Amino acid sequence: MLIFLLSWLIPLIALLIKLDSKGPVFFKQLRTGKNGLPFYCLKFRSMRTSADADHKQASRGDSRITRLGAILRKTSLDELPQFINVLRGEMSVVGPRPHMLKHTEDYARVISNFMVRHAVMPGITGLAQVSGHRGETKEIAAMAKRVNADIFYIKNWSFFLDLKIIFLTVYQAAKGSENAF
Repeated sequence: MLIFLLSWLIPLIALLIKLDSKGPVFFKQLRTGKNGLPFYCLKFRSMRTSADADHKQASRGDSRITRLGAILRKTSLDELPQFINVLRGEMSVVGPRPHMLKHTEDYARVISNFMVRHAVMPGITGLAQVSGHRGETKEIAAMAKRVNADIFYIKNWSFFLDLKIIFLTVYQAAKGSENAF
């Protein structure tokens, strides 16, 4: 992945980001990792810099999203720098998606089994995302569905389940997801 794809794609996307808008190429945000420990999750910056970045989720029609950022987010290319997190031992390729610290704090109070998902390494992609539970979570019920998918993944983990999730992730990125914005 690093040699054949990321070695040329990361510099290309970085150049396009610099040409498209002002600000850093990468966006780093504290997220909750394994055992509830925080780590800086890396992404390509797809939005204008904002004081809301650590508290407000992206939403459909969000004015903070740049022109290039809309493409990066729709195709999930904004997530590619997370392979650096994998190399650093902070994430795995497949696992429950890490959330902002504020979301972990908020949802842990209202969803009884929310913290179970932190028993494993967070992933770049996960069962919840390929099962349609991707994007903004406006209701507690939407997050509860993600948590249930994450717990199902943890209890039923297999190498073949990971392969299936990776395949579905690539397929959905190529096809485009209506929940990716």
